[in-house]
Amino acid sequence: MEKAGYIILAIVALVWLTIVIFGMVEAWPWGIVGFLVLIGIGLLFAQVVKERLENEEDDYYSKNVDK
Repeated sequence: MEKAGYIILAIVALVWLTIVIFGMVEAWPWGIVGFLVLIGIGLLFAQVVKERLENEEDDYYSKNVDK
C-alpha cells in the first residue's frame, strides 16, 4: 500500500516536472531562469541524498536505538 502511494506520487511529480519544463521552453528566453532554478534545486537535493547515504552515524541510530 505504501509503495503504491510512493509510485503514484513519483508519477505525478514527473508529469508535473515535464509540464513545467515544456512551459519554460515556450517562455524562452525568460524560461532559462526557471531551468537554472531547477538545476540548482536538483544539485542541492542530490547533495542531501549523497550525505545521508554516506552518514554511518544516522544508520547506526536508526537501526539500534529503541523507539
